[in-house]
Amino acid sequence: MFCMKRKVLAIVQHRKGRSPGQRFRFEHYMEHLEKNNYEIEYSYIIDEKDDFYFYSKGYYWKKIFILIKTFFHRNRDVRNAKNFDLIFIYREACMLGTVFFEKRLAKSKVPIVYDFDDSIWLNDTSEGNKNLAWLKNPKKTSKICALSNLVTVGNEYLAQYARQYSQNVKIVPTTIDLDYHAVSIEKKTEKQICIGWTGTSTTIKHFELAIPILEKLKEKYKEKVCFRVIANIDSWNYDLLIDLIKWNKKTEIEDLLQFDIGIMPLPDDEWSKGKCGFKGLQCMALKIPVILSPVGVNTEIVEHEKNGLLANNESEWFDYLCQLIDSDDMRKTIGQEGFNTVKEKYSVDVWKEKVLQNFNALISSKN
Repeated sequence: MFCMKRKVLAIVQHRKGRSPGQRFRFEHYMEHLEKNNYEIEYSYIIDEKDDFYFYSKGYYWKKIFILIKTFFHRNRDVRNAKNFDLIFIYREACMLGTVFFEKRLAKSKVPIVYDFDDSIWLNDTSEGNKNLAWLKNPKKTSKICALSNLVTVGNEYLAQYARQYSQNVKIVPTTIDLDYHAVSIEKKTEKQICIGWTGTSTTIKHFELAIPILEKLKEKYKEKVCFRVIANIDSWNYDLLIDLIKWNKKTEIEDLLQFDIGIMPLPDDEWSKGKCGFKGLQCMALKIPVILSPVGVNTEIVEHEKNGLLANNESEWFDYLCQLIDSDDMRKTIGQEGFNTVKEKYSVDVWKEKVLQNFNALISSKN
């Protein structure tokens, strides 16, 4: 019997494979959805040419062009909304402080799934756009929650916020595709212990919290340790020698496998409490032992000294890093336990059917 495909309009900012949030919140569920009779139209704003200008300081005429393009693009989405069975919005439809497009999409009566994985109701603007922060309105997050039929978030802290404005909130943690991470690449054999961090230009400020600790480690261990950062930046200026690798989707797993220890330092603030632990989870999926700041969901992901370590201050960061540097067995044991945690609780295989059920239930409730 012929069955009509269920059509999803995915409202996002970036092209496929570009944004970690989009990749690990939605993109790696697309294959499972498509295998189960879904057809997805991926509607993004910032293309590869726009990327550089959007996240760099200045280039205001280029940014105005991106904004104009956004209005044309989203108006098209609104016109076509009635042709879909479901609308998925990641973070926001427009990067300005308006909910104009979300309101118009809601008027189509097509069910809306609204997803976010940070404390986006707070103001956290990238360095390249700090001068334009006045154009944004983070508090619009509450309005989008109220307009949506289902709100999915990455942890309980975010859920507590969303429940103030929506009666249908579900936690879907940021997950890892273990098939993607299980590539056949041998880990490095050098005697140096590599301490690594991966992130973006917007989160590099969190890595900088670790630099005083890394300086102490270098003083103690000399050439036994080295440091690596994988990010979408081209250069920086630090006195400490740090190997900077430009993020590349084609080599990201191979680059991550050069880490012997993964770190995720965070400040204990309201924004960080909304983080979903992705940097730690990605290392854990590759059996790389991790040390995280005990902020937000990190304390749920990591059981201290079993599948990872939680460091409260500089002294603990230094001591725990020394323990891992000095013990091959400890690194292997914690790395394996970290992998087990991802496989059992934070993998795509565990959550893909639940995401499918969420979509099915929302469409069925409309009919």
